Amino acid sequence: MATEDSLGRAEELLAKLEAARGELDRLAGEEGGGSPERALELLGELSELAKSVEEELERAKRAAEADAAKS
Repeated sequence: MATEDSLGRAEELLAKLEAARGELDRLAGEEGGGSPERALELLGELSELAKSVEEELERAKRAAEADAAKS
């Protein structure tokens, strides 16, 4: 069950990452390029979300390996 939990969290984080990327795209498309401060905030969020997704996927991998070792 831990594998599914980690994968579910990773999917949620990916959705948030996609939303932040979409906002960054919209910001870049605004006249004048939008707010540089907000763009930097979004880039920071994207970085943190990507790290979190990677951590969840690693957790899922370890849980799957542990489950396989038990079988």
